[in-house]
Amino acid sequence: MNLNKNIVLLGMMGSGKSTIGYLLSKYLKLKFVDIDYVIQKETGLTINSIFEKNGEDYFRNLEEKTTLKMLKSSKKIIALGGGGFINKNIKKEILNNHFSVWLTWKHSTIIKRILKSKKRPIAFNSNESDLKKLITERSNIYSKANFKINCETLTKNMIVKQIADLYENN
Repeated sequence: MNLNKNIVLLGMMGSGKSTIGYLLSKYLKLKFVDIDYVIQKETGLTINSIFEKNGEDYFRNLEEKTTLKMLKSSKKIIALGGGGFINKNIKKEILNNHFSVWLTWKHSTIIKRILKSKKRPIAFNSNESDLKKLITERSNIYSKANFKINCETLTKNMIVKQIADLYENN
């Protein structure tokens, strides 16, 4: 058991990483960091605006720098952006030094949550078929996380309790 490690929440956009991360931070009395929020605060732009003005590659580079910087600390709850764990440097750092939890849902649940969302640049321009393909591709990468929680039939508090129990007992 290493309670000094960060708890890193990963999963698709719309999987509840920010909400669960915030609730988990209150439950465990640890600081919460939402990578997308940090990027928005530091740039003064929404994620959507960054994508529109500078493109996805620019955003991914910014995401990598920000995430790796945040991972240098310890004993925090960190919510990754949906694509963060796809980055090989971020993934390697998390798998080697942190406690990672994949929040997983049925494809249909995620699609219903994100389809045509103006806050999510990748989802806004995608149809249902595109999103199913993206979820399947990313799921193969997310599956490398230390732990997986199928959130489909759980309440927010049940998810928080499961993560806390895993963290305190592994």
